[in-house]
Amino acid sequence: MNNSIDKITFRNLLATTTREKEDSYVVNQIFSRYPSIQELLDVTEEELLQIKGIGKVKAKQIIAALQLARMNPCPVEQRFTIRSPQDAYDYLKDMQYLDREYFVVLGLNTKNEVLFRETVFIGSLNASIVHPRETFKLLIRRSCASAIIAHNHPSGQTTPSQEDITVTKRLVETGNITGISILDHLIIGHEKYVSLKEKGYL
Repeated sequence: MNNSIDKITFRNLLATTTREKEDSYVVNQIFSRYPSIQELLDVTEEELLQIKGIGKVKAKQIIAALQLARMNPCPVEQRFTIRSPQDAYDYLKDMQYLDREYFVVLGLNTKNEVLFRETVFIGSLNASIVHPRETFKLLIRRSCASAIIAHNHPSGQTTPSQEDITVTKRLVETGNITGISILDHLIIGHEKYVSLKEKGYL
């Protein structure tokens, strides 16, 4: 069974469970927020309740269906491996088209394979707003070995600000305490990026 069939199977499962059409808003929102099968299998009832159109009953039905799917696993999707800042940029370069700043975390396993991609914050980067708790809560919950953080500059320029550097150092310090290393912080601009690790800030 290939990856595309796996996703079709899951889409059919969710549509049947929620009594929605396979291209309905609810089903599309679920796949938009949790694009990989592994992310979908790890979703919680609380997270599902954040999606418009999903109430407590429907959320419980989805969780039950996913538990059954977990008991009868399909082949794991091929995961993207990050070996360099360029690899991370290739994975995240769609961020260059965003019209606001998005702060994103990539959770990695011991093989540097991407386990998940999550937007932690939207808005101008600020050390008092981008709190380590929100970033590491996801990493700890999914048993990540390390992480890469990234944010975009809508201006297209990639020069790191003092706030970018402060946020980076704060998260690196938290990583040292939790045992989940922050491998890099990428600033993504128009067709280019800057690695704060290569700049010596990590």
